[in-house]
Amino acid sequence: MKYINSKLIIAIIATFCAISIANAQEIIKDTVKSKTVSKTFRKQKIDGIIATVGSYIILDSDIDKSYLELSSQGNSIKDITRCQMLGKLLEDKLYAHQAVQDSIIVKDAEVKEKLNEQVTYIVEQLGSMEKAVQYFKKNTEEEFRSELFDIIKMNKLTAEMQKKVIDAVEITPEETRNFFKAIPQSDLPVFGAEMEVAQIVVTPKITEEEKMRVIARLKEIKAEVLSGASFKTRAVIYSDDKGSSSSGGFYKINRKTQFVKEFKDVAFSLGEGEISEPFETEYGYHIIMVEKIKGQEVELRHILMMPKVSEQALKDAKEKITLIKKRIENGEITFADAARTLSDEKETRANGGALINPKTQDTHFELTKMDPSLYSEVSNLKDNAISTPILDDNPRTGKKYKIITVTNRINEHTADYAKDYIKIKDLALKEKQIKAIAKWTGGKIKETYIKINGEYKDCVFTNNWVKK
Repeated sequence: MKYINSKLIIAIIATFCAISIANAQEIIKDTVKSKTVSKTFRKQKIDGIIATVGSYIILDSDIDKSYLELSSQGNSIKDITRCQMLGKLLEDKLYAHQAVQDSIIVKDAEVKEKLNEQVTYIVEQLGSMEKAVQYFKKNTEEEFRSELFDIIKMNKLTAEMQKKVIDAVEITPEETRNFFKAIPQSDLPVFGAEMEVAQIVVTPKITEEEKMRVIARLKEIKAEVLSGASFKTRAVIYSDDKGSSSSGGFYKINRKTQFVKEFKDVAFSLGEGEISEPFETEYGYHIIMVEKIKGQEVELRHILMMPKVSEQALKDAKEKITLIKKRIENGEITFADAARTLSDEKETRANGGALINPKTQDTHFELTKMDPSLYSEVSNLKDNAISTPILDDNPRTGKKYKIITVTNRINEHTADYAKDYIKIKDLALKEKQIKAIAKWTGGKIKETYIKINGEYKDCVFTNNWVKK
């Protein structure tokens, strides 16, 4: 068997967890030093049902697989007991069971899309379907796919049910203030060093000839599909949208989905089976085919083609941004004003080039949590300094030049209500969500059939799974 990289192992375990217990025992013996865990995994037992939650069962081997999953991702499992691991599995099954009771729908088409992605990736890494089936100790490809399908579907049900509980929780300014006031002075959180960053972007100009070439090719593909060719196959082969090409350009969207306006406008203007004319967004040129319309949701496939940038256009863009940098350093214009009037990046120019942290939705970037590529660009910049022109080659948006500056530095500090309101609000919301989940779980445990078998009846759980 050829070498299997760590990315594959993590992806497989996280979504499939179907490695034989014998393999699991050997891997964990090699990677885990805990005497308790090693002793546990040396036991040779007949795999059996240890718990039931509604229509779901938990096998003794499921605990072993969970240990394997955590350890494969670099997490320490030496202090996690089998009872604690079972408690987590019971929660997952309860979510999935209640999702079915609440008529939360996970469409088989969605599961199949994810299944095909996972199977394709696994087969690519292992070399063939035969090797994949053999590696996972399955008898047939059908058995391999069937078990993976069931696991993906249950994980999706669990995620949707958790989201439903969480989404219903909101936090008010008054609750945020009370949360902060209730924290003893000695226990106030400490926030790490942060910085605020701004950038100016110059995008190379695309020639009209190149635009016409891309539009003509998309029209050819549309004609081929209308003549009977597969849109999905052509999306896999030709689409420049790496996020969806492997699934044949598939997306499911509604009016609130975070897509650019032009894309949604076209998508919601089409009927089932219709294919759009080529249209432009900031990412390039697209065609869309609508597969299904269900209420406010549209299931579609699309192909993105990004016009190619010429070497001369790249050279011109670099010269332009170099000139902008020189004008700022000479005092002719401020960085913020230059961003507002000269930057090609719509998302940042209105705010003087200020970057928004996608995790927190504010302008602060904590150094220890900053994206490595951004950190490498700003870590050595001094106050008021501007970076040299950086060529950013983004697979989604293409090539562009940018200059970056640090507009503010915030040292590590104890939480301050006024300065750190957004972070404190987030902490307060998380606490409220945890309480909501605990209340929801307690209520559902009472009304759901749950049975714990054998030695696990003696476990001390956080939740009342045994219903004593």
